[in-house]
Amino acid sequence: MENLNAIKKRIKSVNDIGQMTNAMQLVSSAKMRRSLILHESVHPFFSLCAESMQEIRNNSEKINNPFFELNEKKKGETWRIGAFVLSGDQGLAGAYNNNMVKITEEHIRGKILENTRKGISTEYKLYVFGKLAREKLTRNGYNVDQDFSFPIAEPNFYQARKVGSTIRQKFLSGEFDLVYLIYTRMESASNMVPVAVRLAPVDMKSLNKILPRDVGNAGIATDGNAPMEYLPDPHQVFDFLIDTYLNAVIYGAMVDAYASEQTARLTAMDNATKNAEEMIDRLRLISNRARQAKITNELTEIINGAQQADNL
Repeated sequence: MENLNAIKKRIKSVNDIGQMTNAMQLVSSAKMRRSLILHESVHPFFSLCAESMQEIRNNSEKINNPFFELNEKKKGETWRIGAFVLSGDQGLAGAYNNNMVKITEEHIRGKILENTRKGISTEYKLYVFGKLAREKLTRNGYNVDQDFSFPIAEPNFYQARKVGSTIRQKFLSGEFDLVYLIYTRMESASNMVPVAVRLAPVDMKSLNKILPRDVGNAGIATDGNAPMEYLPDPHQVFDFLIDTYLNAVIYGAMVDAYASEQTARLTAMDNATKNAEEMIDRLRLISNRARQAKITNELTEIINGAQQADNL
């Protein structure tokens, strides 16, 4: 049986770990509550923005905007793809960061395979928020922009606007034909789904993956069938809304990713704390058995010694 002192050391060690995971659980709980408040406040903003764009498209002449023009590639040509991946800066969040790496790899491999079947080449570059997924994707041989380093903690709209400006510049300059946003969408505290959404050119159907309802049926941006007049003209209003829309979608994704990471860490730390408590219970049981065995051995030695003295 294991030495009693060694068991006591193990109990103390596990108890220290349990206190640490419990503290991390409390911190993650507070961060998760703040992120959920952000999460609930974000959607109405860019939901209205998306519906406004849809209404302009429905009620105006054809809108010529590069963010709504999906070019077709012919055999022998090349798709240039940029993917912005939202992962975490810290570990101890269960499988959260590994899931982000997995869906990113699957998305890139899928695009390469799909284009290869059509005789089209694929060039891509990954822009990764958070260092953990960036380091792993780099080790796995993927083309990751090492100069792009952006934290995901405590997201705000100013950060999203900077990223949106980078995406607009790269897309309008022709550096990328397609831009994707890969992140974890938080449907509920117990259901988090990694998704890949095409950010540019804008795919209105893909909004169903982001928004809590279908924005295809516009209704809240205008009052019934009232005629709308856009000043100075629909095209300029639409250009403004595109910028706002991109910033809002990026911000919403950052908030989703942050809330998902904190929820995953809260769950992981809760499970770790429970496991530590169960392990301490088992170790205490082993300790009690070891102590009883030690007492029994000492009593046996005393009795045997007394019997030997009587025989003398």
